[in-house]
Amino acid sequence: MHRLQVLSGHLRPPGLSPGPGAASPGIRSSECGAAASESPDDVVIVHGLRTAIGKAKRGSFKDTTPDELLSAVMKAVLSDLNLSPDKLGDICVGNVLQPGAGAVMARVAHFLSEFPDKVPVYTVNRQCSSGLQALLNIAGAIRSGTVDLGLACGVESMSMRSMSSPGDLSSRVSDVDQARDCLMPMGITSENVAEKFGISREKQDAFALISHQRAARAQSLGLFKEEIVPVQTQVLDGSGHETQVLVSKDEGIRPSTSLEGLSRLRPAFSPEGSTTAGNSSQVSDGAAVLLVGRRSSVQTLGLPVLGVLRSSAVVGVPPHVMGIGPAAAIPEALRRAGLTVDDIDVFEINEAFASQAVCCLEELGLPQYKVNPNGGAIALGHPLGCTGARQVVTLLHELRRRNKRAFGVVSMCIGTGMGAAAVFEYPGPGP
Repeated sequence: MHRLQVLSGHLRPPGLSPGPGAASPGIRSSECGAAASESPDDVVIVHGLRTAIGKAKRGSFKDTTPDELLSAVMKAVLSDLNLSPDKLGDICVGNVLQPGAGAVMARVAHFLSEFPDKVPVYTVNRQCSSGLQALLNIAGAIRSGTVDLGLACGVESMSMRSMSSPGDLSSRVSDVDQARDCLMPMGITSENVAEKFGISREKQDAFALISHQRAARAQSLGLFKEEIVPVQTQVLDGSGHETQVLVSKDEGIRPSTSLEGLSRLRPAFSPEGSTTAGNSSQVSDGAAVLLVGRRSSVQTLGLPVLGVLRSSAVVGVPPHVMGIGPAAAIPEALRRAGLTVDDIDVFEINEAFASQAVCCLEELGLPQYKVNPNGGAIALGHPLGCTGARQVVTLLHELRRRNKRAFGVVSMCIGTGMGAAAVFEYPGPGP
């Protein structure tokens, strides 16, 4: 069994050297109880919404194109704030499976939303972190002075596009071990993490059960209602008959999930493995959108502040154990924010697989009650390009419910071997 190594005070997977990069301005751990420091140049999140998450290929969004999903949320975010889209300086959309990372799809969604043509839009694909990367890209534009206000989005239809084609690659890809590992099926990377770090089938199934239990509780209490935009769409049956539906609830949550049921599932990727359909994330459809701005500009427009982006980090890890990404990225993001694990109230860590999620919790020493308190991707689903943005939406709404100044972290592993993390602050209720 291997453990992640501690290098220069940060958890790192074996063989990974600490990356360069100066710490960004943050809040010292010793000052966390003091009044929040505010700068007119802070990158703040004003508002965030998402669709419900549909089951890919058999759920309510299986016949809904990603531009329609995205447009529904783009319009809702601005409508809630009574904000004209011509105030936007840029729009960045995270997407994984659409051709060209969905560049045409995103512009079509822009016009379906009746946004003016003068507002630009572009897309980004950093695989499972694409929705978060969209936010970080808009934040970078704000910090550089390029824009004052922008939309950060994520969208994916896993019903309409598959992960089967890696694109055009060199014939030499098999000659370099790590290049070859970039083509490794994600389920095999999960098995590698489970074996390398000693994550048992029992631990994985127990984690999956908690994900469903927490998500079911949150759904029954109506906690997701404030973050979900109901979407009117149509579903086609086998004969092509169209039925209109209103989609307002996540479809992957199974309140009846039990350890007994999970334990009966066969390994999905290796006959002797421990990764099953029950302890892996679900393939899904969905979209999420966040309005991000410079604090001074947001104040001038009279808009609220839902959260403040305090720091971020993206770190590379070996591709064959890509799931350990959060264990490398979270310490770096916390360092840049001047915070520690103990300062964080909520961690939203994407549950690509229970094996890697459990590994990251154990390596970082995270108390489970702080991690995904309303369930994660095992229960909710993982629409690839959407997930990072969805996690930020869910995190900030959860921090607001706590009705006090609080800190949260969003993190995920990334196919081909990376991890991303970002630290957010909820400033507390206004005066």
